[in-house]
Amino acid sequence: MQSLHTKVYKKEFTDTFPGDESGDLQPRQTPGMLYSKAIPTPVTAPKLVAWTDELAAELGIQKPETQEEIDILGGNHVTDTMYPYAACYAGHQFGNWAGQLGDGRAITLGEWEKPDGHTWELQLKGAGPTPYSRRADGRAVLRSSVREYLMSEAMHYLGVPTTRALSLVSTGEPVLRDMFYNGNAAHEPGAIVMRTAPSFLRFGNFELLAARKETENLTKLVDWTITRYYPHIQGDNKILTWYKEVVERTAELMVEWMRVGFVHGVMNTDNMSILGLTIDYGPYSFVDAYDLSFTPNTTDLPGRRYAFGNQPTIGYWNLGCLASALLPLVPKEQLVETLESYKPIYWQKYYAMLGRKLGLDQVRKDDIPLLNKVEETLASIQPDMTIFYQLLIELPLFVATADEVAAHFADSLYTSLTADQKQALYTMIVSYLERLNTNTITRQASQQLMREANPLFILRNYLLHQAIEQLEQTGDDTLFQKLQAAIKQPYADVYPEFYAKRPDWANEKAGCSMLSCSS
Repeated sequence: MQSLHTKVYKKEFTDTFPGDESGDLQPRQTPGMLYSKAIPTPVTAPKLVAWTDELAAELGIQKPETQEEIDILGGNHVTDTMYPYAACYAGHQFGNWAGQLGDGRAITLGEWEKPDGHTWELQLKGAGPTPYSRRADGRAVLRSSVREYLMSEAMHYLGVPTTRALSLVSTGEPVLRDMFYNGNAAHEPGAIVMRTAPSFLRFGNFELLAARKETENLTKLVDWTITRYYPHIQGDNKILTWYKEVVERTAELMVEWMRVGFVHGVMNTDNMSILGLTIDYGPYSFVDAYDLSFTPNTTDLPGRRYAFGNQPTIGYWNLGCLASALLPLVPKEQLVETLESYKPIYWQKYYAMLGRKLGLDQVRKDDIPLLNKVEETLASIQPDMTIFYQLLIELPLFVATADEVAAHFADSLYTSLTADQKQALYTMIVSYLERLNTNTITRQASQQLMREANPLFILRNYLLHQAIEQLEQTGDDTLFQKLQAAIKQPYADVYPEFYAKRPDWANEKAGCSMLSCSS
């Protein structure tokens, strides 16, 4: 284990690519540059609120024991071997080209070499302005920082590819935020998250270089990305092979989001990881009621571009933007053909995942109508997704009536079923049980598949909201600590008090159902 203070950091990204070394934090365009030097802006009183022991052990990082080390996490101290910078990238936001964006409130301190020899980037979110902050202050509030800290770790333990969070620090300074962009700005306590990943490269890094016709930089970035993060890819067609793997990883990520009911809320191309990770936790949510049109992001209304059920299609659309950025390097026909492979890859993986959620021994071709019917029925009756699948695990192998089926799933329902909905649910369940009876595995093995695919605990927005309110109002971290423990065992019945539907009071409460991009 090594100290944050004494570690010798690597800086291979900044050593490899051109950047603005001036340290000027004034917002501006930086043509020809892939990053800009950005020293964190000190805060008044950095205090360690949370530390991720398991991630620290994996990275080989010693828990901070001195204020000097906590100062690093709060942006108050930069060691001699660090080179803080903000990355420059672009993106399509809500379907429209936004031009240069970049790290507006994220500053990468350096590259930490793990005990296994691989390096991970250490990045502070909320450590002050950068040249890409535009008109913002580069800060983050406790509310959004708690959400990112807990959710990135929750996704890790759910088995979903994600960036990670190492620490949460309060700054001792208020930050002015208009949560819903409606003219009701208010001061909130400030905080900083140290997040980490092998890389924070996004589709937008490549889009910017293509848009600026910086083909040399684009070629260099693609080659560097393949060599560093996809070293198994070799040969004359390595760029196309690499793009195909990005397509596959993105499809897999979308399947995993759908498996656990996660809604990102702002799937702009600048929020799409080139490694297939979940990145940039803002106005996200898990679905409570199974509603394919649900979006947690007020900025996404009324179009609901990034709604739960649209995410796989948006993944494909975003990959199309990445393909467009690679046109200077790869023939269009080959890119289009590879892009079109996304759909069969996604559906094959999606149906296999759904088969595991239902406890099927395998997904046969003639199972597809049943799988589609399950989805159609859930979309109609809109039960709590998490609870419904838990009740499905314990479903008796014989049901006599529609009322019996409705009674079994009653605890997952947010509204009473109509007679037609009861009949539709009963018809679907009867077909499902008939299929289960043809399984080549035992009932116990089938249920085990289901338990491994269906989380019992998800980090619901109302729970996060309650934890944040307690921290903000009284400094009580009891619920925060309990949630931090619960996220590590999402498939175990360890915290039964969290196994509950969203309460009525949370339906319209700000921060519990709808959020904004400032969340």
